[in-house]
Amino acid sequence: MSELFLRTLREDPADAEVPSHKLLIRAGYVRPVGPGLYSWLPLGLKVLTKIEKVIRDEMAVVGSQEVRFPALLPRAPYETSNRWTEYGDGVFRLKDRRGNDYMLGPTHEEFFTLTVKGEYSSYKDFPLRLYQIQTKYRDEARPRAGILRGREFIMKDSYSFDVDDDGLKNAYHAHREAYQRIFAKLAVKYVIVAATSGAMGGSASEEFLAESEVGEDTYVRCLQSGYAANVEAVITTPPESLPIDGLPEPVVYDTGDTPTIATLVDWANGADLGRTVTAADTLKNVLLKTRVPGGEWELLAIGLPGDRDVDDKRLGAALEPAEYVMLGDDDFTKSPFLVKGYIGPKALLDNGVRYLIDPRVVDGTTWITGANEPGRHVTGLVAGRDFVADGTIDVAEVRDGDPSPDGAGPLVSARGIEIGHVFQLGRKYADAFSADVLGENGKPVRLTMGSYGVGVSRLVAVIAEQHHDELGLRWPASVSPFDAHVVIANKDEEARAGATELAGALDRLGVEVLLDDRKASPGVKFKDAELLGVPWIVVVGRGWADGTVELRNRFTGENREIAVDDAASDISAAISAPIAG
Repeated sequence: MSELFLRTLREDPADAEVPSHKLLIRAGYVRPVGPGLYSWLPLGLKVLTKIEKVIRDEMAVVGSQEVRFPALLPRAPYETSNRWTEYGDGVFRLKDRRGNDYMLGPTHEEFFTLTVKGEYSSYKDFPLRLYQIQTKYRDEARPRAGILRGREFIMKDSYSFDVDDDGLKNAYHAHREAYQRIFAKLAVKYVIVAATSGAMGGSASEEFLAESEVGEDTYVRCLQSGYAANVEAVITTPPESLPIDGLPEPVVYDTGDTPTIATLVDWANGADLGRTVTAADTLKNVLLKTRVPGGEWELLAIGLPGDRDVDDKRLGAALEPAEYVMLGDDDFTKSPFLVKGYIGPKALLDNGVRYLIDPRVVDGTTWITGANEPGRHVTGLVAGRDFVADGTIDVAEVRDGDPSPDGAGPLVSARGIEIGHVFQLGRKYADAFSADVLGENGKPVRLTMGSYGVGVSRLVAVIAEQHHDELGLRWPASVSPFDAHVVIANKDEEARAGATELAGALDRLGVEVLLDDRKASPGVKFKDAELLGVPWIVVVGRGWADGTVELRNRFTGENREIAVDDAASDISAAISAPIAG
């Protein structure tokens, strides 16, 4: 360690929010150079490289071949796929000295497709699986949590190319199983959830989420059935429609100053409507404006039960690739028929505003909602009779206790960090680039694709999140920068010489050793050893004179004495055994 490029810190960085961010900087694995940008120092790079090796080994098992595309990519292919505009402000764009447009690649579907189209022309060349481990770029508005959410990051993205859907399904399941093996080797606790495809396109889509309280992704699962889904992908099961015949006509009331759901409910329960009213009996109408890439802003209204709010992520997923913003005061001024706090379906539909409703708002249900005049609401408004929406949109928040879409029981929520995503892309990109090959019958066959991503650099932080304690990091053996950390805690020159000899013997046995040969105090060395997180710590200390060294397990906390004579072989054997954690 006296020659290792490393400086540890005793205090947490001021801007660090989550444990992995704090520990990776304190332990000298990474250093920030700008918002969402990090340099990898020797220890961090060793962990990153070991994660890459695990991934490469499993990609070889599924027959995927490694390639490498540039990070700087021309505009034209993204125009063909329409993603130059779909990406909006979320990517880095630049021009060369001749004014040509480029993008720092967030993903490479277009270039994989074009390359395969250019190289292969017959069904005999397939199936084909290719992958790369490459730096990606996204212009995160609010980079946070260290390398968990940065502007530059490393991903493994692989793609399968097949001539039929059966081949795609086989490739999809092969990658899905490979990911399970990868995350098991990395000792990551995860859950597989149904997901949306977003800008990637395609049909079947699943995410691998690492279990973590600091995760930005909320997912839900049903403990009775095993159903699991990202909140964006949860599909609400609509209730049965109710009979409309015989229902009383709606009645408009003067409700006073009642612009919120809470004030409306208070009024209703004091108005002798013949029943107790809750927020779930009201119809909330949320106004926003949307714009498809290259298009104009258009008004959109969403009707949902008043006891629920619109979930931002579900809304974004439902509208993608369109962008959206909530209406501001200026927008209401421009549309005087929108009476803020008293908006109802009639004014929306009469004025040509696109109106989408929550799946729970089925025909025959009755609602209390705005009457489109200040201080007035209507009761007994019947869906399917008094208003007919333009369609449904499933964007209301998902709650603990909501019924699982499979009907097996209630949903419970948890938080996670996305570490992998598998898609059956189908023919979206093959269609965009006319990626055809000659089929067995001599006719053109359009290729079908799958896309499979892993957040490589993010995994460093994920493992740090799941494997640390109050003292520091605790790396699983598969990714630890070293197998053993030898600490010289004795100033005796014989002990120092013996520790150096022990480190050499371990090295000859194939054990990666970090030897702390610094002149620092034992206390400083022990704190650094615990902070750095190598799973085995070998202490050459006071026991040296008695012919023993101490072996500490960083995961279990177990300490044991080992005779110096057999120390190298005994330590090597201990390291080779499975470690709890």
